[in-house]
Amino acid sequence: MKNLVTISAPSGAGKTTLCRALQKQTDMKFSVSCTTRDQRNYEVHGVDYYFISDAEFKERLARNEFAETEDVHGCMYGTLKETINFAILTGDILLFEVDVKGSMSIKELYAEHTMTIFVLPPSLEDLRARLIKRGTDTEDRIAKRLGRLEIEIGYKGKFDFTVINDDVQRTTAEIITIINKQNKGVPHGS
Repeated sequence: MKNLVTISAPSGAGKTTLCRALQKQTDMKFSVSCTTRDQRNYEVHGVDYYFISDAEFKERLARNEFAETEDVHGCMYGTLKETINFAILTGDILLFEVDVKGSMSIKELYAEHTMTIFVLPPSLEDLRARLIKRGTDTEDRIAKRLGRLEIEIGYKGKFDFTVINDDVQRTTAEIITIINKQNKGVPHGS
């Protein structure tokens, strides 16, 4: 069973929105990653991320507790192995919102259990508009995120599936269909 589902996308392509929609419409569990970045005012510790210090992140890294880690725009992110191992043991479908390298690391470590999905925005202009509209980044940070776009899109061919997020409801339904087909009709949508 492919019960580890990674969702990756360039910043602003809607992966967080899609992951939230998938959680509302299915019985998938969400893999909560650790991060050293500042908590945004709408985020909840332990729900969106585990917000930890640089020192704690380094300690966990030294103890080999992460399945994948990545430095994104100067902040560290990582997925705990214990979360993945528990999902494999229970058979729960575990949803990951990770960058492209994180998806590839999880796929490499847990190949027989992993399905990777890459999300694209309808266009570069749409992506820039989304980043500006959400109002959480400075112009410099938006430029960095857009600069990373070419690197991220370069990974697209390594993913099992690619979807275009032109409409959240349609894209969510498409992802649910992909997951159900890969798991041979095991129903996970509502």
